[in-house]
Order: sequence, then structure tokens, then C-alpha cells
Amino acid sequence: MIGTGNDIVSLTAINITRTKQYKFHSKILSDSENPLYKEFGLAGIPFENFVWLLWSIKESAYKFLQRNDPDLVFTPIKFMVKGLSLPSAFAVSSFNTTEAEGTGFDKVACIKGVVSFENYTLYSRSIIYREFIHSVVSYYDSFDHTCWGVKLIDDSSNENQSKEVRLFLLGRLTQLYGANNFTINKNPHGCPILLKGKEECAIPVSLSHHENMIAYSFQAY
Repeated sequence: MIGTGNDIVSLTAINITRTKQYKFHSKILSDSENPLYKEFGLAGIPFENFVWLLWSIKESAYKFLQRNDPDLVFTPIKFMVKGLSLPSAFAVSSFNTTEAEGTGFDKVACIKGVVSFENYTLYSRSIIYREFIHSVVSYYDSFDHTCWGVKLIDDSSNENQSKEVRLFLLGRLTQLYGANNFTINKNPHGCPILLKGKEECAIPVSLSHHENMIAYSFQAY
């Protein structure tokens, strides 16, 4: 299975009090996932951010699988994060720029994860700043050809989020492949698709946005 799924969470927009309530986070975290927080607490990551980290991984996994199973319903508790690995001397810093892009995660301090759903085992990479969490999921535990980007925007209206994330992705694609008359549309199931002219390209793309943050991911060829 080729492709990626990605999700971004603006931590400036979450309800911290509500997130900490068992009635809320128990719909995201299972009892078996709660022990994963021990190491994250030691790294100075508050519990509410840990909850949204797992949400972003599970949402990314759902987006990846839903492309091949349009009838799939997102139930976070059914996606199981079975392992998370922090880089050594990990510390959360501020996002002191307006955008960041990369290919792979070798040059970024990222959290590696494993998430399962039914018979599928997927792999994740997540970056955390004080302002946001961004996760990308793949079928393979290699992200060498995975392109990703995150960007801060001024206007967080739904219409502008949709416009800006598409322009952001198209800018990266143009850098890689030149002017190829790319456009982005949606298939009948709501998944974003990349078109070259009127033909769909064999590059599954993933888009996400939350408040004033937008993000993309795709597999380069």
C-alpha cells in the first residue's frame, strides 16, 4: 500500500480542561495506551498534549486506510498505538518560523510510533512544538521518500484553510516536478486526489488543517 496519511493539531486551540477529563480522553485513549505516557511526562510533555498526539496518529492512520476502504468509520479507540519512541534528550521548543518542509524525518527530532487497526500495522512519525502536533503515517517503517510540510496561516476560516493547504502542496510539487499543470480535487469519497490535467496522478496526497495550521504529506516518486 503506497501513500501516507497526516494530521495536524493546533495546541493553541485545544480545550485543556476538557481534554484531561476521563469522559473525553477515554474516547481516544484505551487503558493499554495510558502507560505510554510515563516517558512523555518525564520529557515535560503534558498529558493533554499526549492525548492529542495519539489523536493525530490515529487520525493519520484513518486517513491512510480510508483511501482504500471508503466505508471505514473513524473510531479513535479502535486504533491502537502500541509503541512510541522519543529521541534522546527530547525537548519541546517553539515553532520560530512560519513554515517547515522536509523529505523524511532523519533531520527532525520526531517521535516514532506503531499503530494497529484490525489486521493492519502502520508506522508513524510525529513532530511536536509548543504550538502544534503534526503526524504522518505510512505502511512502511521507512519515510525516506515521504514529503511533508506544515505552515502557519493568518486566516483560519474554512475556505482559506482549504485554499492555503492546496497552494502549499502545489508549491512543493512544482519544486519537485516542475510545472505539470497539477490541480487538487476530491474523489467521490472525499479523499484529496492529485490531477495532472484531467488525469489522476499515482501520487496519493494527504491534507490537514486545524485553526491556523495547515499541513500536507505525500510519497515522492
